[in-house]
Amino acid sequence: MDEKMTMLCKEINNYFRVDSYTGNLKVEAGVLIGIPSDFLQDGQYFCIRDSVFNDGVYTYPAKDLADEKEFKGTIWAMAVPKEVISLAQEIADWNERYGGVDSPSMSPFNSESFGVYSYSKGSVSSGGSEGASNPNDWREFFSVRLSRYRRIRGIL
Repeated sequence: MDEKMTMLCKEINNYFRVDSYTGNLKVEAGVLIGIPSDFLQDGQYFCIRDSVFNDGVYTYPAKDLADEKEFKGTIWAMAVPKEVISLAQEIADWNERYGGVDSPSMSPFNSESFGVYSYSKGSVSSGGSEGASNPNDWREFFSVRLSRYRRIRGIL
């Protein structure tokens, strides 16, 4: 599964769906079986829905799926813009750098003081081109760029 793309699409409620296929599917030896042979192209993103073990976004042909008995599921063919693919990688890089428990950005406090002790959270900056100046997570930091692609809940 492409975890960074799954996370991003879920956050913006946009899977860039261009087509869908619903039918009886199964996964054998890590390979999805049951979709029409011309439905997806090599390298194309797709999303599996209604699976017990494999819901998420993958790149076709996916070979790392968990084996699963036959299920009635849906496959969404996706047309993800290059900018969104780059943004997903930037978010992954940001999380690697600032998303850990030791990162000041993960503290829920911007500042605190006790007697003579005081603390102010440093800023995670990107030259002013991103969202919040003291983001608590990637959603706040990339909020401006994410908003271009965000869809209203319930509309996919």
